[in-house]
Amino acid sequence: MDAQTETVFIKLTDILGEMTKIYRQLLDVVRKEKDFLIHVDLIEIDKTRIMKEELVGKARMADLLREKYAFQLGELVGLQSQRPRLREIAAQMPMKEGDTLRQLHSALEMIIQRLQELNRENNQYAQTALKTLNGALGNIKETLAGKNTYERKGHYKQGPEVSGNFVSKEA
Repeated sequence: MDAQTETVFIKLTDILGEMTKIYRQLLDVVRKEKDFLIHVDLIEIDKTRIMKEELVGKARMADLLREKYAFQLGELVGLQSQRPRLREIAAQMPMKEGDTLRQLHSALEMIIQRLQELNRENNQYAQTALKTLNGALGNIKETLAGKNTYERKGHYKQGPEVSGNFVSKEA
């Protein structure tokens, strides 16, 4: 492997290592978010949302660099693809470097898959909480709105929320 290929390979493995670190941090944040959703800790839920947004931004920037280095390395090893895959590059590399790329790819793939699973679970918790909250708000609204029913005379009968309705005249 020549010096230029080795330099690009090192840059690619460094950025893949950085991406693995970022995604692991994101995985920790999503796990904490699940606990906060279960315990309905709104302040912590908001903090985790902000942390997730920051980490996703970092992951996007790292992914742009990964694409750049993967393209450069792909060209150096003879791939004609505009978006070479890590496994394709690994197949063209010497055994040791190819194994390193495959290991980094597998680690990232496992972390991202786990992130997707946890995000689906968290989404279910959030949807359930919203349904419960909407139901509670609906009950409160119904209670405050009172009951408007027609009497035989064609006038509205006021519900119990209006003062002046006697239940009984006896003391």
